[in-house]
Amino acid sequence: MISLTHVGGPTVLIEVDGWRLLTDPTFDAPGRRYDFGWGTSSRKTTGPAVAVADLPPIDAVLLTHDHHGDNLDTAGRALLPSAPVVITTASGAGRLGGGARGLVPWATTTLEAPGRPTIEVTATPCRHGPPLSHPVVGDVVGFALRWDGQRHGALWISGDTVLYDGVRKVADLVEVDVAILHLGGVRFPLTGPLRYTMTGADAVELCGLLRPRTAVPVHYEGWQHFRQNRAAIERDLARAPADIAGGFRWLPLGTRVAVGG
Repeated sequence: MISLTHVGGPTVLIEVDGWRLLTDPTFDAPGRRYDFGWGTSSRKTTGPAVAVADLPPIDAVLLTHDHHGDNLDTAGRALLPSAPVVITTASGAGRLGGGARGLVPWATTTLEAPGRPTIEVTATPCRHGPPLSHPVVGDVVGFALRWDGQRHGALWISGDTVLYDGVRKVADLVEVDVAILHLGGVRFPLTGPLRYTMTGADAVELCGLLRPRTAVPVHYEGWQHFRQNRAAIERDLARAPADIAGGFRWLPLGTRVAVGG
């Protein structure tokens, strides 16, 4: 059984078979404005549902990218040295140093510890914006986690991405049991209608391909540039086929919830 605690934004505490993994640490208080580059910025509107001081010891951080404050803020960056392992993009590992493990899409590393199952971590593709935006938005990856004893497939974290062929390919290569989906339909005034993360409608289309048993929305609250909140995503789910919409599970912020099998 997997236990998930949604701390806020993209930050999730994953607990499985003695492992404690943390995704995209964001623990700053609300109110601060962050510069994302190329004239884009955003303000944090809510703080974390779990304080850094209240976290259990973390075995590894899964960092989809290091260069945007809504995925790694100041308090989250300060937490990194306390984690024995940090896994992120190849370019991000170069910036972070300290032995961070960098992965390109479809590369794999393992988490190993006595008395616990070995977790295979495979980076999956992301495109954090429209076509040709990579020079502006930089490298991002998702993560597929596999370990012995899984009965229905991998735990997959989409990372910040739009829906495109690289993400669709995950459905061809990975059997997914639980999908943690970064949504929010991010947009900025400077770039108008262009989106930088998935919408609820995108999540529905993707889950039609993946067919996960459980889909968990994250990265939809707490920041000005998240343009689709829970209510807007739920409107998209209301138009989805029942077998897909029924697999979505909202996690109460700060509450440990068992998912998967």
